[in-house]
Amino acid sequence: MDIAYAMGSGGTPGAEGVGGFLSTPLLPIILMLAIMWFLLIRPQQKKQKEHREMIGNLKKGDTIITSGGLYGRVTGLTDTVLTVEIADKVRVRVSRGHIAGLAQTTKPSAPPAKDKPEAEK
Repeated sequence: MDIAYAMGSGGTPGAEGVGGFLSTPLLPIILMLAIMWFLLIRPQQKKQKEHREMIGNLKKGDTIITSGGLYGRVTGLTDTVLTVEIADKVRVRVSRGHIAGLAQTTKPSAPPAKDKPEAEK
């Protein structure tokens, strides 16, 4: 009789049901995959989409920076290649895939006016 009590209800071996299977080993793995998706994969895909849109919207006159660090102005466009002027009368052809982004087109500001030292006033 002691053995019969230790064996349990006498059901088929391994018949825990679906609830026991999902809650024990798979739930932490599913949670980890969901966290990785929202923290790593989704932001990277969003960044790639924005980069593709930026490259697709380039036009003549845009100031760009290449992945090699060259700054220049777009003077010609094809489907796969840009012609970029990096200095006066110096043009290079760059693959669209090697465009890192648009360069900041801020004009240099005038240096601040120097005040006279207190001793000279």
